[in-house]
Amino acid sequence: MKLLSYKVDRKEFLGILNEDETWVYPITAAGMEYPSMLDIIKEIGASEKEMLAHIQARPPYEVMGAAPISDIRILSPIPVPEQDIICLGINYEAHARESARFQKESFEKPEAAIYFSKRVNRTVDPDGAIPAHRDLTNQLDYEAELAVIIGKDAKDVPAEAAKNYIFGYTIMNDVSARDVQTGHKQWYFGKSLDGFTPLGPCILTVESVEFPPKLKIQSRVNGELRQDSGTECFIHGIGEIIAELSRGMTLKAGTIIATGTPAGVGMGFEPPRFLQPGDVVECIIEGIGTLKNTVSDGK
Repeated sequence: MKLLSYKVDRKEFLGILNEDETWVYPITAAGMEYPSMLDIIKEIGASEKEMLAHIQARPPYEVMGAAPISDIRILSPIPVPEQDIICLGINYEAHARESARFQKESFEKPEAAIYFSKRVNRTVDPDGAIPAHRDLTNQLDYEAELAVIIGKDAKDVPAEAAKNYIFGYTIMNDVSARDVQTGHKQWYFGKSLDGFTPLGPCILTVESVEFPPKLKIQSRVNGELRQDSGTECFIHGIGEIIAELSRGMTLKAGTIIATGTPAGVGMGFEPPRFLQPGDVVECIIEGIGTLKNTVSDGK
């Protein structure tokens, strides 16, 4: 089941796609609309049975906000996360190798997961613009990633129970300013500039795919295939990540965890192939869809 935020007739809704993904139905309960996807995550959880019970049982043409998918504009499913996004660095071995080569370091496969956070003022909508920030960077890069959304507060969760704490999955482009990263010798600033977190196009509920998910992940720049891998190539899997993090901190419902990116990012080419204004970046994950954004010349 896929959930999404969308706009139709100048009004915003939260909705569920029908089975053949031709129509979207607004999510309501007792005739009331939920104000945000975070409210749905916290109040309903990821149970498809419960979720479907919150759809009005009427033909779509009788429901305000129901519309053919061709008539809507899809928005970011979580426009303003309540906390920084938790990210994994170097979670695919091939990307670890290209990263070491770019930084002129010897390659060492990381034994422990590498965590960092990404500050987000507002996530970028599908088809929204990625600002080039050319006053700060000449090395703008893309990273297609599977993002995990926590569905209920998680503390001391064993790896084998991790699925029970997940609401669903979406796509994140972890846009990065490589020269800012290397200049400051840390990742936080270079990954947290305004407009550096495209998210969407939907949330695929956890019950919709096997666990752990084995999904094809790709990126394209101006139609050219750049990244081409699968989530089965994680060094550190989703169960392990949730178990480790929840031992030391409470993962609140609505927390977003980005699971790392495969090889094929701009810095991995020789010479590097960084993004320029006008470039179109597509991040594609099997079963979820395509997150497509264009690089603008702004801040």
